Amino acid sequence: MINSVVIMGRLTYEPELKATPSGVSVVRFQVAVDRNFQRSGEERKADFIDCTAWRKTAEFVCKYFHKGSMIAVEGSLQTDNYTDQNGEKRKSVQVVANQASFCGSKAESGAQTAAPAPDAEFEPIDDDDDLPF
Repeated sequence: MINSVVIMGRLTYEPELKATPSGVSVVRFQVAVDRNFQRSGEERKADFIDCTAWRKTAEFVCKYFHKGSMIAVEGSLQTDNYTDQNGEKRKSVQVVANQASFCGSKAESGAQTAAPAPDAEFEPIDDDDDLPF
């Protein structure tokens, strides 16, 4: 049987690393994923997909991703049936992440990039007539 899910979207809130009583790292987060189809004259819709990551993947997500960050998640779909406070039967669906990956640019992730130093070996060309082509 196959249970494989790949999604890419933006985190809807800041991930917060937690630990189980036995010390295993876990994080729950939500990814907003735009739908492929958009009806004419309507705004694009998105699905808000709940995800859970464990151990090193959880630590990676919390260290490098923030609210609004673009993220790709590969994992499996998991469903749970439960009864809520009012006695109603409910079902929850989530992606259990095996792997998370970067999708945005360095600037988007907040990383600082230094501008390259000017090269003293070359003189700037002020006039295009000096170009050999």
